[in-house]
Amino acid sequence: MDLKTYLKEKKIVVDEALNAYFPDDEGPASDLIKAMKYSLFAGGKRLRPILCMAGAEAVGGDGKDVLAFACALELIHTYSLIHDDLPEMDNDDLRRGKPTNHKVFGEALALLAGDGLLTEAFSMMTDPELTKHIEPDIMVKVIGLISGAAGYRGMVGGQVADIQSEGREVDFSVVEYIHTHKTGALIIASVTSGAMLARGNESQINAILSYGKNIGLAFQISDDILDIESDSETLGKNVGMDEKMGKITYPRAVGLMKAKKIQSELVEDAIESLGIFDHKAKPLRMIARYIIERKK
Repeated sequence: MDLKTYLKEKKIVVDEALNAYFPDDEGPASDLIKAMKYSLFAGGKRLRPILCMAGAEAVGGDGKDVLAFACALELIHTYSLIHDDLPEMDNDDLRRGKPTNHKVFGEALALLAGDGLLTEAFSMMTDPELTKHIEPDIMVKVIGLISGAAGYRGMVGGQVADIQSEGREVDFSVVEYIHTHKTGALIIASVTSGAMLARGNESQINAILSYGKNIGLAFQISDDILDIESDSETLGKNVGMDEKMGKITYPRAVGLMKAKKIQSELVEDAIESLGIFDHKAKPLRMIARYIIERKK
């Protein structure tokens, strides 16, 4: 299996589903829809929806059966990026090589575009036509998992800790909290929800959960490292911003070399946690390695 081909094929499936779901930007809400779609179709990797689909496949399911939830995860991720880029947060001018949402549409519309994407994610996960094959009890559990990962218990809580820690010396436990919540929580929810929706058993779901925890932290450490070692053209956004804003990162907390060592160990632990699965989990194993090899 070629990972590049797998990721490309899954991205096409996700993009087609998102394109089919979103309306044309016309009518009274046309500017809002345009702003939502601007960031949603700005060229993201679609890693979270792909993890959701791969999680379903690992337990013997079909990735397309969880597509509504996979797409919803991308809406939540995109909303978080729009808000993260706002002047009140990280004040970034570039995202994925393009001007950030608020630079194009203004701060108010960017804020509302993020709100629109977040709320539409839950509309998508409860759409009777898109989710008619999902058992109601599983649907409720997965929505609970995703909402927890997106809210103050997860991503939002991690973002607050990140902002409040800027320019301060904090205990390493705070660094871990930021990384596991700001980025890790939604990644864990992505892959675990796929396994749950595909009716994985308890042992399978626990193994997938362990995998998600490891790659979620490894992914954020990768972002930390890329902000140091990459360049704006490759990364598609300004580099060196973590240091400029005094952000608490793994390289800052433990040093660059040790951060890379921890990252590698996390990836190996993630792959080891998939030991109960057969070849159907190969995409997950390959994605784990991709996390530390990616250039953006």
